[in-house]
Amino acid sequence: MSHWSEPLAACPVLTLRDVRLRTGTRVLAERLALEIGAGQLWCVAGPNGVGKSTLMGVLAGLRHADGGSVVINGEPMGRMAPGALARLRAYLPQAVHDTFSMSVLDAVRVGRHPHLSGWGWSGREDDSVVRAAIEAMDLEALAARDVLTLSGGERQRASLAAVLAQQAPLLLLDEPVSHLDLRHQIMVLEAVSALARAGRHAIVVILHDLNLARRYATHALLMSEDGSALHGPAQQVLTPEQCSRALRTPIVSVSDGVHTALIPDGVPRHGPKGKQP
Repeated sequence: MSHWSEPLAACPVLTLRDVRLRTGTRVLAERLALEIGAGQLWCVAGPNGVGKSTLMGVLAGLRHADGGSVVINGEPMGRMAPGALARLRAYLPQAVHDTFSMSVLDAVRVGRHPHLSGWGWSGREDDSVVRAAIEAMDLEALAARDVLTLSGGERQRASLAAVLAQQAPLLLLDEPVSHLDLRHQIMVLEAVSALARAGRHAIVVILHDLNLARRYATHALLMSEDGSALHGPAQQVLTPEQCSRALRTPIVSVSDGVHTALIPDGVPRHGPKGKQP
C-alpha cells in the first residue's frame, strides 16, 4: 500500500539555465543557474520584495522567466501537459483563499486529483493516502471541520496535507511554516526533511527563519535587493557575513559549544528615511 511519503514517479531534476527575473524595470535575478535533484532540501531566503515568490512561481511552471529557461528532466517546463506536470511537482502558494465551504478531509482530497481516473472517482488507495497525510499534519481532530472555520495555522496544515497527498516527488513550498506555532513548524520541517533524506524527493521551501534554514536545508539560495544571489550548500551560503549583506542587518553567530545560532546584532544598516548611510 502506498503512503503520502512515497512519490508515484521518480524524482525529476529541475534545472535553471541562466534564468532572469524582473518586475517592471527592476531586475530580481540575473543569469541564475542551478540544479535541484533528489535528496536535496533547498531553502530560498532573503528580504521581502526580492522575488522569492516570483521565483517559486517560475519553478512551479505558473509563470515564464524573463530570460533563460527552466527545464525538468531536460524538457522545458512550459511544454509539459498540466496533468503530467502535476504528477511530478506539487506547489503550495504563500496564501490559500477558500471560496466555498468544504471539510478538511475534502480539502486534502483535492491533492489526489492528478491521480484520479477519467471519471474523477477516488478509490481505497486514495483514501488511505489522504488519511495518512491528515495524520502527518496533525489534523485528525479537524478532519470533519469546515475549512472556513479554521485558524490560519490550521488552514496552512490542511494545505500542506493536500500537497503531501499529491505524492509528487518535487515539492515547492512558499513559506510553509509562516502561520504555524513552533511545535508545528518543527513538525512540518521534520516531515519534509525526512522526505529529502530518504532520497526520493527534491524540496524547495521559502523560509525567513535563518536558524531553521540552517538546521534543515541541505542547500540554500540567498537573494538580495540588488538582484544578486548566492547558492550552494546551506552552511556555506547562510553565514553571518552573507546574511548581513543580503538582509541589510548586522547578524552574528553565537554558540553554546553545542548549538550555533544566527542573531541580529545592533540596528539595521540604514540611515534616516530608510536610506543607506
